[in-house]
Amino acid sequence: MGKGTFLRIILVMFLCVNLVGPPGLMAQGAKEEAAKEEGSSFRPEEIDQIVAPIALYPDSLLAQTLAASTYPLEIVQAGRFVQKNKDLKGEKLMQAAKDQEWDPSVKAMLEFPDVLLMMNEKLEWTEKLGNAFLSQQRDVMASVQRLRKKAQETGNLKTTKEQVVKVEKETQAIVIEPANPQVVYVPTYNPTVVYGAWPYPAYPPYPVYPPGYVAGAAFAFGVGVAVGAAWGGYGGWGCGWGNNEVNINANTNNNFTKNNYNNPQKYQNKQGGNNQNWQHNPEHRKGAKYPNQNTAQKYGQQRSGSGGRATTADARGYGSGTGQRGGGGPQTSDLSRGGGEKGGGKAQTSDLSRGGGKESAFGGSSKGGSERASSNRGSESRSSASRSSGASRSSGGGASRSSGGGSSRSSGGGGGGGRGR
Repeated sequence: MGKGTFLRIILVMFLCVNLVGPPGLMAQGAKEEAAKEEGSSFRPEEIDQIVAPIALYPDSLLAQTLAASTYPLEIVQAGRFVQKNKDLKGEKLMQAAKDQEWDPSVKAMLEFPDVLLMMNEKLEWTEKLGNAFLSQQRDVMASVQRLRKKAQETGNLKTTKEQVVKVEKETQAIVIEPANPQVVYVPTYNPTVVYGAWPYPAYPPYPVYPPGYVAGAAFAFGVGVAVGAAWGGYGGWGCGWGNNEVNINANTNNNFTKNNYNNPQKYQNKQGGNNQNWQHNPEHRKGAKYPNQNTAQKYGQQRSGSGGRATTADARGYGSGTGQRGGGGPQTSDLSRGGGEKGGGKAQTSDLSRGGGKESAFGGSSKGGSERASSNRGSESRSSASRSSGASRSSGGGASRSSGGGSSRSSGGGGGGGRGR
């Protein structure tokens, strides 16, 4: 046997051993993937990683931020609104936004513009926070308590002139409240410092630094935000630590919507004044994909395809439940890239932060590139159309459309169009 032949045999054997995994291991991997698609998507250490930047917020602001994060498209729209109205603050800013039909949790973030802009800028983190909260709400709330306990043990979480930190007798949960109910101070801290030694090296806290953070400071506060009767919204959201839930006070919510919407009846809670469990409103999700199949179905996504099996688009939030597919609906993954209204459809979410379209959440610095990319896609679409006898459509959602030279899309696959291009 020649030396060359021998070496080739050794190489083939090496590839066989290393490329073909043990059947048991492969089956386990498949099971884990199926479990993620069906239900829980985030491990406890991943949730801690995501929640760390806001776990030390006052309870009401924490609950409001969690609720608002489930509407990433509206976060971007509200962030743009703040950037366009930099001279307006507090009540004047709220009045200027009176005709905006955002979810109350998002509109109330206008009172905390720095936090809102942080969520807009760190959109990938905001989207993960919202997805974790939607699919594993109680796990997220439990994570907050774990992190608060760590910060308290390191001496970085305590009562000050800005906040009151106490422990509930019934639940032993750590509660954070403003020292003055009329003034809210947003804490600023570095998550890698304030919690002490981080136990998950593979999942370091997200580098999302709160507004006003000064490098090296373990824990500090920004400028206090006055939330008096004129605003009427702060306090509508709260934390129900007994069941690890977010609550909403119907009376406070109704007061807020009455003062801050042109059509408040649409947002009025008819059930009365006691605290109720917060409910996600898929209408304000606006086509943004859900984290897994169970969550998508929970909020109105329908199964489609042969045998009732959910398509990829349905499982990820672009099923017929949203009704906006195939180039017409906003898509969250496009939020961080920035294109505006393309292909005759609505603004794409990952396009909104990328800089193209009418406006850019980051000043439109990449607008030209987005327009050129859109033009190229339009040319390709027209060229493709000329080679075919016409647009082909199927009930499976695989329609190929060309609108005004816009991009050609298939809504039946590829993750429901929510992936970044």
